[in-house]
Amino acid sequence: MSKKRGLSLEEKREKMLQIFYESQDFFLLKELEKMGPKKGVISQSVKDVIQSLVDDDLVAKDKIGISIYFWSLPSCAGNQLRSVRQKLESDLQGSNKRLAELVDQCEALKKGREESEERTEALTQLKDIEKKHKDLKNEMVQFADNDPATLEAKS
Repeated sequence: MSKKRGLSLEEKREKMLQIFYESQDFFLLKELEKMGPKKGVISQSVKDVIQSLVDDDLVAKDKIGISIYFWSLPSCAGNQLRSVRQKLESDLQGSNKRLAELVDQCEALKKGREESEERTEALTQLKDIEKKHKDLKNEMVQFADNDPATLEAKS
Protein backbone atom coordinates (compact mmCIF):
# COMPACT_ATOMS: atom_id res chain seq x y z
CA MET A 1 0.00 0.00 0.00
CA SER A 2 1.16 3.49 -0.72
CA LYS A 3 1.30 6.13 1.94
CA LYS A 4 -1.30 8.88 1.84
CA ARG A 5 0.28 12.13 0.70
CA GLY A 6 -0.39 15.49 2.33
CA LEU A 7 -2.66 18.17 0.95
CA SER A 8 -1.54 20.40 -1.89
CA LEU A 9 -1.13 24.12 -1.25
CA GLU A 10 -4.40 24.86 -3.02
CA GLU A 11 -6.25 22.29 -0.88
CA LYS A 12 -4.70 23.76 2.28
CA ARG A 13 -5.80 27.24 1.21
CA GLU A 14 -9.37 26.03 0.69
CA LYS A 15 -9.43 24.29 4.10
CA MET A 16 -8.16 27.41 5.86
CA LEU A 17 -10.70 29.60 4.06
CA GLN A 18 -13.42 27.22 5.26
CA ILE A 19 -12.40 27.98 8.85
CA PHE A 20 -12.94 31.69 8.23
CA TYR A 21 -16.19 31.31 6.28
CA GLU A 22 -17.79 28.87 8.72
CA SER A 23 -17.11 30.92 11.85
CA GLN A 24 -17.05 34.44 10.36
CA ASP A 25 -14.83 35.46 13.25
CA PHE A 26 -11.42 37.07 13.89
CA PHE A 27 -8.43 34.86 14.71
CA LEU A 28 -4.91 35.12 16.01
CA LEU A 29 -2.23 33.06 14.26
CA LYS A 30 -1.92 30.75 17.30
CA GLU A 31 -5.65 30.01 17.14
CA LEU A 32 -5.38 29.21 13.45
CA GLU A 33 -2.40 26.93 14.08
CA LYS A 34 -4.57 24.99 16.54
CA MET A 35 -7.58 24.84 14.20
CA GLY A 36 -5.57 23.89 11.09
CA PRO A 37 -4.90 20.24 12.06
CA LYS A 38 -8.63 19.74 12.65
CA LYS A 39 -9.13 20.54 8.94
CA GLY A 40 -6.14 18.44 7.84
CA VAL A 41 -3.55 21.23 7.56
CA ILE A 42 -0.46 20.62 9.67
CA SER A 43 0.26 23.42 12.10
CA GLN A 44 3.77 24.06 10.68
CA SER A 45 2.34 25.06 7.30
CA VAL A 46 -0.59 27.15 8.60
CA LYS A 47 1.48 30.36 8.73
CA ASP A 48 2.64 29.99 5.10
CA VAL A 49 -0.88 29.15 3.91
CA ILE A 50 -2.39 32.13 5.75
CA GLN A 51 0.33 34.42 4.34
CA SER A 52 -0.44 33.25 0.79
CA LEU A 53 -4.15 33.95 1.40
CA VAL A 54 -3.29 37.43 2.72
CA ASP A 55 -1.07 38.06 -0.33
CA ASP A 56 -3.96 37.14 -2.63
CA ASP A 57 -6.37 39.41 -0.66
CA LEU A 58 -8.57 36.49 0.33
CA VAL A 59 -7.83 37.00 4.03
CA ALA A 60 -7.47 40.39 5.71
CA LYS A 61 -4.91 41.03 8.42
CA ASP A 62 -4.58 43.91 10.83
CA LYS A 63 -2.33 44.65 13.76
CA ILE A 64 -4.19 45.78 16.85
CA GLY A 65 -1.87 46.57 19.71
CA ILE A 66 0.71 43.80 19.75
CA SER A 67 -1.63 41.21 18.24
CA ILE A 68 -2.20 40.48 14.57
CA TYR A 69 -5.73 39.43 13.69
CA PHE A 70 -6.83 37.58 10.57
CA TRP A 71 -10.34 37.43 9.13
CA SER A 72 -12.22 36.75 5.96
CA LEU A 73 -15.91 37.02 5.25
CA PRO A 74 -17.66 35.40 2.29
CA SER A 75 -19.03 38.78 1.22
CA CYS A 76 -15.50 40.22 1.01
CA ALA A 77 -14.41 37.43 -1.30
CA GLY A 78 -17.51 37.95 -3.43
CA ASN A 79 -16.84 41.67 -3.69
CA GLN A 80 -13.23 41.02 -4.66
CA LEU A 81 -14.26 38.52 -7.33
CA ARG A 82 -16.82 40.98 -8.72
CA SER A 83 -14.24 43.75 -8.96
CA VAL A 84 -11.75 41.41 -10.67
CA ARG A 85 -14.48 40.34 -13.09
CA GLN A 86 -15.36 43.97 -13.90
CA LYS A 87 -11.71 44.79 -14.52
CA LEU A 88 -11.28 41.78 -16.79
CA GLU A 89 -14.46 42.64 -18.70
CA SER A 90 -13.29 46.23 -19.25
CA ASP A 91 -9.87 44.93 -20.38
CA LEU A 92 -11.63 42.57 -22.78
CA GLN A 93 -13.76 45.39 -24.20
CA GLY A 94 -10.66 47.54 -24.67
CA SER A 95 -8.83 44.69 -26.38
CA ASN A 96 -11.79 43.98 -28.66
CA LYS A 97 -11.99 47.67 -29.60
CA ARG A 98 -8.24 47.74 -30.33
CA LEU A 99 -8.57 44.56 -32.41
CA ALA A 100 -11.37 46.11 -34.48
CA GLU A 101 -9.27 49.25 -35.02
CA LEU A 102 -6.28 47.19 -36.14
CA VAL A 103 -8.40 45.08 -38.51
CA ASP A 104 -9.84 48.27 -40.06
CA GLN A 105 -6.36 49.74 -40.36
CA CYS A 106 -5.09 46.55 -41.99
CA GLU A 107 -7.94 46.58 -44.50
CA ALA A 108 -7.31 50.25 -45.29
CA LEU A 109 -3.62 49.56 -45.88
CA LYS A 110 -4.41 46.66 -48.21
CA LYS A 111 -6.34 48.97 -50.55
CA GLY A 112 -4.13 49.92 -53.46
CA ARG A 113 -1.76 47.05 -52.74
CA GLU A 114 -3.61 44.39 -54.65
CA GLU A 115 -1.31 42.10 -56.63
CA SER A 116 -1.00 43.22 -60.24
CA GLU A 117 1.66 43.25 -62.94
CA GLU A 118 2.12 46.98 -62.49
CA ARG A 119 2.69 46.64 -58.72
CA THR A 120 5.09 43.72 -59.16
CA GLU A 121 7.06 45.68 -61.75
CA ALA A 122 7.19 48.73 -59.49
CA LEU A 123 8.43 46.62 -56.57
CA THR A 124 11.13 45.11 -58.77
CA GLN A 125 12.24 48.59 -59.87
CA LEU A 126 12.29 49.73 -56.25
CA LYS A 127 14.54 46.83 -55.26
CA ASP A 128 16.89 47.56 -58.17
CA ILE A 129 17.11 51.25 -57.25
CA GLU A 130 17.74 50.41 -53.57
CA LYS A 131 20.54 48.00 -54.59
CA LYS A 132 22.10 50.65 -56.85
CA HIS A 133 21.86 53.22 -54.02
CA LYS A 134 23.59 50.85 -51.62
CA ASP A 135 26.36 50.11 -54.17
CA LEU A 136 26.92 53.84 -54.75
CA LYS A 137 27.13 54.47 -50.99
CA ASN A 138 29.75 51.72 -50.67
CA GLU A 139 31.69 53.27 -53.55
CA MET A 140 31.59 56.69 -51.85
CA VAL A 141 32.99 55.17 -48.67
CA GLN A 142 35.95 53.81 -50.67
CA PHE A 143 36.68 57.23 -52.15
CA ALA A 144 36.16 59.11 -48.89
CA ASP A 145 39.92 59.21 -48.25
CA ASN A 146 40.44 61.23 -51.46
CA ASP A 147 37.60 63.69 -50.72
CA PRO A 148 38.94 67.28 -51.06
CA ALA A 149 36.92 68.44 -48.03
CA THR A 150 38.39 65.67 -45.91
CA LEU A 151 41.92 66.45 -47.10
CA GLU A 152 41.48 70.14 -46.27
CA ALA A 153 40.17 69.28 -42.81
CA LYS A 154 43.26 67.19 -42.12
CA SER A 155 45.61 70.01 -43.18
